[in-house]
Amino acid sequence: MLRRRLMKRTAWFLVGAVVFVPASQIFPPVELDPILIFMGILFFAALSLGYWIEHRARRRREVEALKRIYFGLIPVPWVLAAVLFVNGRFDSSIPRTEPAAIIGKVSVAGLPRGYRLVVTSWRGGRSIERVPVPRDDFDRFHPGDEVVVVVQDGLAGIPWVSAVHRP
Repeated sequence: MLRRRLMKRTAWFLVGAVVFVPASQIFPPVELDPILIFMGILFFAALSLGYWIEHRARRRREVEALKRIYFGLIPVPWVLAAVLFVNGRFDSSIPRTEPAAIIGKVSVAGLPRGYRLVVTSWRGGRSIERVPVPRDDFDRFHPGDEVVVVVQDGLAGIPWVSAVHRP
């Protein structure tokens, strides 16, 4: 009984993790890289915990507390995907234009393929920002170009990049 329930909930967790990836790209937050790193750590921690629960259950050891923690992690990718989508979709804040200069470009391998422009930071205490952009913007801009990054505050307070264009 435990094994079947564990597998079903793991399937829901995996589907949520898969849904999270494109949801994070639709309205990309300014801090996309740390969010993806957090999700990756959560993903592997949850799967490791599920494996550990299964291993302990086969040896007839106590798993109740671990099950509760694991089952509490199941909706996290779904919640994060929904928060990022709603943050951008229902954002009615006035877009801010932030001038920046392109320092470099980064193409991130994987699915979906990510493209980032490394620009001078407009926020205090930082020297650079990695701005997620679509492929056509990535190909259009080159290091040394002056650009304007259009940032919105987000409904949930998570700033996101709505556009990048020339001044």
